[in-house]
Amino acid sequence: MTAFSVDPWDPGYAAALAAEAFSELGATSAELVLDVERPAGDWKPVTPGPGARAPETLLVADGVRRIDARVWVDDPDAAMPMPGIAASYAAGIVRCGPDGAELADIEVHRALISASPYTPEVKTAHADYRPGRAADSTVEELSLALQRQVTQLEVDLSVRHRGMADDLLLVDGPLRGRGHLPRTIGYIKTHHTAYLPPAQSAVVSSLAPGQRTPVFLMGTSWRRHAWYVRLPAHSPTPWAGIVRCEASADLDPAEAAGLADAVTLALPPLAGVDYKDPRAPQNLVPIGGLEKLLRHHLGDARLLYRALRTASRG
Repeated sequence: MTAFSVDPWDPGYAAALAAEAFSELGATSAELVLDVERPAGDWKPVTPGPGARAPETLLVADGVRRIDARVWVDDPDAAMPMPGIAASYAAGIVRCGPDGAELADIEVHRALISASPYTPEVKTAHADYRPGRAADSTVEELSLALQRQVTQLEVDLSVRHRGMADDLLLVDGPLRGRGHLPRTIGYIKTHHTAYLPPAQSAVVSSLAPGQRTPVFLMGTSWRRHAWYVRLPAHSPTPWAGIVRCEASADLDPAEAAGLADAVTLALPPLAGVDYKDPRAPQNLVPIGGLEKLLRHHLGDARLLYRALRTASRG
């Protein structure tokens, strides 16, 4: 009988490890420097030593976005109206410390985004949409323009709530746009690209819960320190419980390794559990709770859609 295993993530989500990444392990155009912490030929799982400690305070930042309507913006300089999006987005901060986790802040913004310089501010009966600019009218650029606004809101909230000298900021997703923030870690749950060659990928597969790989440098037009961590997982599927962490490339190797140890100690107690979260364990409990709360704060999508249609006629 042929053996098989079932991916622990809810099938409504993409798999934690994309099939194309797994089948083409080692294929990447990214520049890699593997011997940052250990020689590339001497890679093995790293367990944080007795001198390592988790941060006293872990700040978790996340943001959500939703397109409320596809719109067309009248532009007197163009032959026809230009496409755009009306979107709601929110970001929040959760503070995790010795006494548990607490919500530090939430902000909700709304934007009308298009490539037209005539993009108006739209006031509806239920919400106001501020104008935002995209570089062009493609679907991809409109989405990127929205994501830049989400990222900037996360940065603004993070800067506002940094206080303690030994706190650590964890941002859900790649570090892009936030690498200048001190003691900041990007947290990637889903693996779309296999960055490591086969020998080092085998070290990832051999990690026990609470262990990490050595730190390495990676990048193309960007550069970041990175490492993989395994969270507690009860599944034999490929890379079960594996997440990738990123830190600024400006850190020296010792600083990067120190951050890697600190976050490796901090993450396992926060791992999601499968009976509560369809993306456990990678979707950390603070991230899952914050995402749910942020989506609630976006408001009723149907109500906002009707309000936008009414405003467009008025």
